[in-house]
Amino acid sequence: MKKLIVLSTLFLFSLAAYSQKYAFVDTEYILNRIPAYKAAEEELNKLSKAWQKEIETMYEEIDKMFKEYQAEKVLLTEEMRQKKEEEIIAKEKAAKELQKKYFGPEGALFQKRKELIKPIQDDIYNAIKDIANENGYALILDTSAGPTVLYFNPRYDISDDVLQRLGYKK
Repeated sequence: MKKLIVLSTLFLFSLAAYSQKYAFVDTEYILNRIPAYKAAEEELNKLSKAWQKEIETMYEEIDKMFKEYQAEKVLLTEEMRQKKEEEIIAKEKAAKELQKKYFGPEGALFQKRKELIKPIQDDIYNAIKDIANENGYALILDTSAGPTVLYFNPRYDISDDVLQRLGYKK
């Protein structure tokens, strides 16, 4: 971590030595001021909650099936026990597959997020790129990403310029 901070600082100083312009942007600040982003986040949260509820309901059914099986186990024949166990296992497998379908790396939530949010992010990126080209910035850092920037002068923060470029007010 210290190496990253030192390297970042050295990099910034080397840029300053060559009189190159740099700026900062806070993408979180920008996103939180775009109504379409807020609407997309709300829609994603609603979908996520609905899908999570569906999966929880399936697991409750599995739990109920297992408890019933445990209670009846002594009364069942070997064949009936095996059939019940297979039903429970199949139901559990289906629940896991559904969970993967909704929340997996390429699942429905990921796809919906890509569909709703990526165009907004692309617009922000293009606005930043246009501002950088117009104003001759050699480097634009995102201050929302974490502790990679220890200090920045707010004078160089172009977040409001990006919002304005996108057609939003401060």
